[in-house]
Amino acid sequence: MELNVYNIKGEETGRKITLNESIFGIEPNDHAIYLDVKQFMANQRQGTHKSKERSEISGSTRKIGRQKGGGGARRGDMNSPVLIGGGRVFGPKPRDYYFKLNKKVKALARKSALSYKAQNNAIVVVEDFAFEAPKTKDFVAMTKNLKVSDKKLLMILAEANKNVYLSARNVKGANVQTISGLNTYRVLDAGVLVLTESALSAIDNILM
Repeated sequence: MELNVYNIKGEETGRKITLNESIFGIEPNDHAIYLDVKQFMANQRQGTHKSKERSEISGSTRKIGRQKGGGGARRGDMNSPVLIGGGRVFGPKPRDYYFKLNKKVKALARKSALSYKAQNNAIVVVEDFAFEAPKTKDFVAMTKNLKVSDKKLLMILAEANKNVYLSARNVKGANVQTISGLNTYRVLDAGVLVLTESALSAIDNILM
């Protein structure tokens, strides 16, 4: 699959770039995508949830009713889970939601996500660029020139560029990442993927 290379003015540079079929042209594996997205979302969880059990509730430990004959469930003190204000049975405790995922599965998931974008013609290649100063209006103008301003976009750079990042920070629906920030969730979450030429070469080196 060949794509035109544009400049930030939205003009064709006259160059074409061929997407690697082993990365952008595979049969997507939905299960690999599911596992990778599941791991990413799990890693975002703080895991600090906590509820108090009956031994942790502040209250008297005096048995407030007889064992039998009351007509209701047996209960001991005021901290019993069957009473309002009592402890919770098997409540959540702080935990780590991380789980292991093989590198090959993660790579397959990223290739599958990129292949979906290629199938949907949702990839735009732009020549390497830099802003002299962080200006939001310059980034907005670029997205309009590339005709992606009305879409949720993910821009991938080969290396960190502070001016580009700061220019896009206040633009709704725009996300600028380096190659290290390229993951399955972000690719699928974006409506269009904007890649610089050097970033595209870096993807080939990482996922091959």
